Amino acid sequence: MRNFIKQTFTSAIGSLLGLFIFFGLGTVGIIGLLIAVGSQDRSPQVKNKSVLVLDLALNITDSKPNSSTSAALQEALSGEDRNRVTLRTVLDTLEKARRDPRIVAIYLDGSRSSEESTTGFATLKEVRTALEKFRAAGKTIVTYNVEWSERDYYLSSVANKIVINPLGALELNGLSSQPIFLAGALEKYGIGVQIIRVGKFKAAVEPLLLTKLSPENRQQTERLLGDVWGEWQSAVSKSRNVSVAKLQSVADNQGILEASAAKSNGLVDEVGYFDQVLGELKKLTGSKAEARTFEQISLVDYSEVSGKSLGVERNSKNHVAVVYAEGTIVDGQGGVEQVGGDRFARLFRQLRQDKAVKVIVLRVNSPGGSATASEVMQREIRLTGKTKPVIVSMGDVAASGGYWIATDANRIFAEPNTITGSIGVFGVLPNLQKIANNNGITWDVVKTATLADSQTVSRPKSPQELAVYQSSVNRLYSLFLAKVAEGRKLPAQKVAEIAQGRVWSGTAAKEIGLVDEIGGIESAIAYAAKQAKLGNDWQITEYPAVRSFEQRLLGQLGNEARIRFGGEASAKSTDLLTAEFQKLQKELEVLQSMNDPLNVYARLPFNLKIE
Repeated sequence: MRNFIKQTFTSAIGSLLGLFIFFGLGTVGIIGLLIAVGSQDRSPQVKNKSVLVLDLALNITDSKPNSSTSAALQEALSGEDRNRVTLRTVLDTLEKARRDPRIVAIYLDGSRSSEESTTGFATLKEVRTALEKFRAAGKTIVTYNVEWSERDYYLSSVANKIVINPLGALELNGLSSQPIFLAGALEKYGIGVQIIRVGKFKAAVEPLLLTKLSPENRQQTERLLGDVWGEWQSAVSKSRNVSVAKLQSVADNQGILEASAAKSNGLVDEVGYFDQVLGELKKLTGSKAEARTFEQISLVDYSEVSGKSLGVERNSKNHVAVVYAEGTIVDGQGGVEQVGGDRFARLFRQLRQDKAVKVIVLRVNSPGGSATASEVMQREIRLTGKTKPVIVSMGDVAASGGYWIATDANRIFAEPNTITGSIGVFGVLPNLQKIANNNGITWDVVKTATLADSQTVSRPKSPQELAVYQSSVNRLYSLFLAKVAEGRKLPAQKVAEIAQGRVWSGTAAKEIGLVDEIGGIESAIAYAAKQAKLGNDWQITEYPAVRSFEQRLLGQLGNEARIRFGGEASAKSTDLLTAEFQKLQKELEVLQSMNDPLNVYARLPFNLKIE
């Protein structure tokens, strides 16, 4: 009997091992096959007289793993989102299209609403400039939409022909920012919060303390929105030959323009249907009238077409390194959509020692975060600047810690609608005493020194403890001011006046000396190459390095860890209630990412969103 059991057990183990080997080899074989398929060269073909289609719903970010040509399969398996594309990809692709005689026009496709797009106005400004260059080359831009948001129209206003559906509408009601305040909820549920900060404009903590904007925060937000709105009006006014005063009048008195009103006000060229636009695009591309559609290629697909023959792609031993610092700055390595202080410090050490890298462009798109991590990064950036130039390009937002790391740059570029400044420091000290006591939970303590339990969340901080924390915040704020004064070569008194945690637009930041030049990443790269005296003999290398498809696929199959609070919604919802819950979730994400070892932060008001 014992042998029977032993043989049966051995047989079962053998069978299981066989199954594991079979499925293991099968999985490896499938992965190998997919990798082989993914590595094949399947560059999209561009036919003569083609139209480049730019989807207005694209989310344009600074950094993202590159998609490869076998897109649908790889995206499904590696979890990539084809609705996201990097700004460099967009700019390079538009420049390639401008030079390519096979591309006769661009169609700005508004069939999918980009109301939920996370693309900021500074990024859109760079894309808009590239579209203007395309049109100036004698090529055509056509756009059609049913319902335009101001974000969509900002790009679409560049077009030679703007067509709106007869039942369509154009939003033109100005910009707004509606922050959410948590103080009432925290008080209701018995969660205590004590705040230490420096700077009367440092509004990042206001959602935890107040139920509405402070006068200082209202003042700075009004100035910021005014500058961004002014740039929007100026750009649209120039493209459409409509006065700024008329645009403001429409925003004040009408807000939403129906199709006929949009045309009578000169904001669109024609009122018509998609089939009519389709017919024009067919004529433009020489397609037959009975053809299903016109000759076209999407921007994402066209980005994979070689541009060597057009002089777009460079190959050189001299590298201009473009480093993307995108997301909240956190202590340590950081995760998805975070800038890890230690990880980026190590990267700059590597670039400093890389002889092929002649100059570095640091692209900052961050609201800041951990003061400690910002200092770790800034130290390495400063050391790197002693051996090779470091140029900063500011994206949609480069504020607080995002500005901290930029202070020692040889030159700082920003767009007119970049959000920057916010030179201030704060700390958040929560306690759960009331909510715990209300539910029968209590604490007791034994300690060997007065301040031994100062890190506890079981009670509010004592005046002595608050004084210790305030001293730390004051010290870091003074350090921040000194870095700005030294790096920007500004008098200490002037820095003290323009700091105070105040947020500025790129235009205002240039006026007060926080920014050197108005321009996008292309301008910063051109300046960097000139500073390094490279002439035309250079190429761009991007960091952090993108992962290959194989790495992404294996990471996905290995259930790669992603540091994230909650999750991505499976489908975007447009109802207002859901939008408010999503805003609340974003605020909670910020709280979860606050990991500074000193509990001191240099960060923008939690989630400043311009709508």
